[in-house]
Amino acid sequence: MSDSNKIAILDPGAQYGKLIDKTVRKLGVESQIVDLAASNEELANYSAYIVAGGGASVHDADAPKYNADIFHSGKPILGICYGLQLIVKELGGKVEKLDTR
Repeated sequence: MSDSNKIAILDPGAQYGKLIDKTVRKLGVESQIVDLAASNEELANYSAYIVAGGGASVHDADAPKYNADIFHSGKPILGICYGLQLIVKELGGKVEKLDTR
């Protein structure tokens, strides 16, 4: 299968990327775990992106580096946990920190 039929799972370094990869493959879709900061060239042939979760917040000074161009690529994007925070931040939304959980 060519990369154009694959989903890139953009992983910020947490353990969730492997679980997401396994689940996507069980659904019959080929996927590959790729670094969250992968270049446009590395991501060009993927048909969609899943931005995985992790323990970070977009407000953290040491939040994982990422390629902001993915949010303007026109390709479908699913954000899970941290990935959703990135989508909201990059598309002009507001991510607020709560005092309590």
